[in-house]
Amino acid sequence: MKASLSNYKQSPRKVRLVADMIRGKRVTVARDSLVFLAKKSSPEMIKLLNSAIANARQKGMNPDDLVVKTISVDKALVIKRFKPMARGRAAGIRRTMSHINLELGLAADAKPKAVKKAAKKAAKN
Repeated sequence: MKASLSNYKQSPRKVRLVADMIRGKRVTVARDSLVFLAKKSSPEMIKLLNSAIANARQKGMNPDDLVVKTISVDKALVIKRFKPMARGRAAGIRRTMSHINLELGLAADAKPKAVKKAAKKAAKN
């Protein structure tokens, strides 16, 4: 399942550090590692991950079988501001924002729900 966050007010370079840390991990492990991470973007990543998990539950998937399949951090809007400097000059400040896209997939050892039901029926017979 997918979830996205648009125009997050932190530069993509800083957010990619957190994204690289959870890429490829199981959802439960990724959430636990984000809780204890001392980075500004980690609470927002937790919200995004919880949103993707909720989307997966709506489709009938088990959250324990999910893995962070892809996570990409792209450049978004750039807000341009000016700061006063010495001798009446002004220096430009560029505040870059980020777009974050997260996609969850099934773990390699997890079986789809339909396969589990078929195996359960076969075991009963």
